[in-house]
Amino acid sequence: MTFPLLALMGCTSPSLQGVFGTGIGEPAAAPAPTLNPTPPPPPPAGATTVDQFDTTTEEDRTAATTVDETAETEELGVTIASLGSPTEPGIWLKTPLVTELSEGRITFNDKSINIELRPSGGAPGSGSQISLAAMRLIEAPLTGLPEITVFLR
Repeated sequence: MTFPLLALMGCTSPSLQGVFGTGIGEPAAAPAPTLNPTPPPPPPAGATTVDQFDTTTEEDRTAATTVDETAETEELGVTIASLGSPTEPGIWLKTPLVTELSEGRITFNDKSINIELRPSGGAPGSGSQISLAAMRLIEAPLTGLPEITVFLR
């Protein structure tokens, strides 16, 4: 499945700048801290489709979908997640449910995946942002706001 992001990528309106990264000619932001010793590379500069923005490997996706539910230490709660920046690679959830980078798992409908939990710094109940790769793995609509259950490992 491809989802053209070209329409928004070409916008130069100040209100849309930053939705998909920095503006043209601006330096790229530093990569987010991660637990992954070999994180996926950022998407190519000319990326316009979901497949081009999702730079996770088949091995990354297999590791995320090989779930061991006995590894959890606790259920953190339920959050509403919106799509995070597609220019930030990996399988992650930025959420106010954690205060430090952690391993976790999320569920949505009948899908369950291992995920990196990143603190959002937001107030409790303020919602979360989920990576493009994670949205695809749980088969949530990219323009939707899935209600997901979050577990800590």
